Amino acid sequence: MLRFQNVGLRYGLGPEVLRDVNLHLAPGSFHFLTGPSGAGKSSLLKLMYLGLHPSRGNISMFNQDIATIDQAELPGLRRRVGVVFQNFRLLDHLSTLDNVALPLRIAGAKEGTVREHVAELLSWVGLGNHLDVHPPTLSDGEKQRVAIARAVIGRPSLLLADEPTGSVDLEQGLRIMHLFEQLNKIGTTVVIATHDRGLIKRFSHPVLKLERGKLKINRRLGQHKSAQDKPESSKDAQNNGPEDLRADPLKQISTGDAVDGSSS
Repeated sequence: MLRFQNVGLRYGLGPEVLRDVNLHLAPGSFHFLTGPSGAGKSSLLKLMYLGLHPSRGNISMFNQDIATIDQAELPGLRRRVGVVFQNFRLLDHLSTLDNVALPLRIAGAKEGTVREHVAELLSWVGLGNHLDVHPPTLSDGEKQRVAIARAVIGRPSLLLADEPTGSVDLEQGLRIMHLFEQLNKIGTTVVIATHDRGLIKRFSHPVLKLERGKLKINRRLGQHKSAQDKPESSKDAQNNGPEDLRADPLKQISTGDAVDGSSS
């Protein structure tokens, strides 16, 4: 699905912030990305969602060489990637519902199904009563959940999340992780950048570690605890979507309504 070969990245005439990165993300894989501040995690994510071009080396995505692809085809590739930005990047002039609905509308989903699917997902992340609210009135934790809902609503082939649980409590963090694992089970490749070692230990997925611009290790930490485990505190679960975390918060959108989720 995504392959880096001897990739390097520098900004302007400065030193390389990423050096000799070799990486292969297989379809349906799930990785954590970690490392100290300034190690290059955000830069690596930008390369992964084609927000930057490498200074050297080769990147291929969905079996297409990024260096030689027709520029007109790039938007189509990017639409197959869901991104949760650390600074949210919500559109303040749009309601919560309309922010989350953007990927479906861009993909040409039938308007009659959009509100239903968006409302269900927002309810599942605890924002069912905020459909018509605009981002400036939301807390950082609420904005983060809106950004996550927007990234996953179209069932992307590749999901990249930069500190997705950084502004939420443990209960919501586990719900978000369950959402990511549900997507992974139906074939979405997932990469989560995080400093949270507790989160990494709780979920037994391979860990990519960046250190001074180099990808150092790929290993697992701790023992797996199922993402289907209920949050340790569930007294408010009735207000945060279904109490049973095994319920799939993403309904299957009918043929012709969904973003192309095929992977290669």
